[in-house]
Amino acid sequence: MDDNLIKRKADDKDYNESALSSLYEEYFDKIARYAYLRIGDRSEAEDIAGDVFLRALDSLKSYRERGVPMQAWLFKIAHNLVIDYFRKMQKRKTVPIDKVEIEGGINPADVAERIIDLERVTKAMEQLTQEQREVLGLRFFSGLSSREAGQVLNKSDGAVREMQRAAIERLRNLLSADD
Repeated sequence: MDDNLIKRKADDKDYNESALSSLYEEYFDKIARYAYLRIGDRSEAEDIAGDVFLRALDSLKSYRERGVPMQAWLFKIAHNLVIDYFRKMQKRKTVPIDKVEIEGGINPADVAERIIDLERVTKAMEQLTQEQREVLGLRFFSGLSSREAGQVLNKSDGAVREMQRAAIERLRNLLSADD
């Protein structure tokens, strides 16, 4: 959706909330993947993604184009909600339980192999810095460009690319050391 169209609608008192509907269609999955990468809980990640759009809807009237595309604005909201999630979780004393859902027609051995691979990557990613995990999440799991990721992280495009390069190199080294 064109950011200028959103801005015009936001400037109009009778703006059409259906504009957010098309943004929802386009970005919900990307935002949910971003949140999932950060928190590791699919259900909570989907809740966060939904909350992003509720907050965006509440703020749509006041949204003003300031050189930041609507997509980056949505991911900035998601970033803040993930931080809030971690703050809440620090106060809780719970132990997450991994759940495996096996649907009909899926080979349990393949599922087990994918889980082992995912655990290996997850364990290796835990050894990256918070910023490196953030960059990889925004770039690869959410599909943002380095410029858009930079807007979310308040970093330059070049800084994001360098962080991405360093993160991938470190991740590659960690995973090859496990072999």
